Amino acid sequence: MANTSTTTVAVLGTGIIGAAVARNLRKQGFVVRAWNRTAQKAQALEASDVQVFGTAQEAVKGAHIVLTSLKDGPAVREALDAAAPALSKGATWIQLSTVGIDANEALAALARQHGLGFYDAPVQGTRQPAEQGQLVVLASGPLEGRAVVQPVFDAIGKRTLWVSEQAGDSSRLKLALNSWAFALTHGIAESLAIAKGLGVDPALVVDVVKGGPMDSGYFQLKAAAILADDYTTSFSVANAVKDSQLVVDAARGAGVKVDAAAAGLERFRRARDAGHGDKDMAASYLA
Repeated sequence: MANTSTTTVAVLGTGIIGAAVARNLRKQGFVVRAWNRTAQKAQALEASDVQVFGTAQEAVKGAHIVLTSLKDGPAVREALDAAAPALSKGATWIQLSTVGIDANEALAALARQHGLGFYDAPVQGTRQPAEQGQLVVLASGPLEGRAVVQPVFDAIGKRTLWVSEQAGDSSRLKLALNSWAFALTHGIAESLAIAKGLGVDPALVVDVVKGGPMDSGYFQLKAAAILADDYTTSFSVANAVKDSQLVVDAARGAGVKVDAAAAGLERFRRARDAGHGDKDMAASYLA
């Protein structure tokens, strides 16, 4: 089992998830080094005793664990290529980003090329659970080395689900879960939009659902955001477009018809093209 006080973790990518991950790792005693392409986002972590560096190469120097939390596969690949000259021999790479099946396979090959242990570990949860260290970690990778990565997962999440020993299976599961999250989001948005369009107070939809079998914390959270016209970002429309495309592509590649997911992708695209890309994905309501 890793001793957190002597384990250095380099966090590459300090957006909504990455910044929260870096802070929680530091709270649990890890030595944390961070880098972000937009330097200002990473610099805010200095107040949390996280060491911030101007390049990915500087950030990974001496790190036992490299953790990536970036937008997509190309962004992850670019960061690792930049960091490569300073990677420690035998270091472990934890890949948190949602990159899809093909990109994950390419990243696993990159890990082998550099002699890195590789764990495919996308997370379930957005801003609030990330900040509270309450993410669900979907992990896959070899049995040997799990004792090294488990303390990291314990620091950032409330639960780790070990999916398999095959890196890549976690990314597959994450796509299925994202499809459900997007379906819920669009369902809430369209239900409230239909009520408004028909001249009924949308808040009555929430009132009827509350406490019943269709209710959930997610329903209440997204409905409240829509009714308040507050689209503070937990997970942006732009990222929802990216991840919806990954879902549709993967499903089609597997021969699975996904009519709802494909329609949801088009709805997110409409919201993005209407200028709502940086807003929370509840802005599906504005599509």
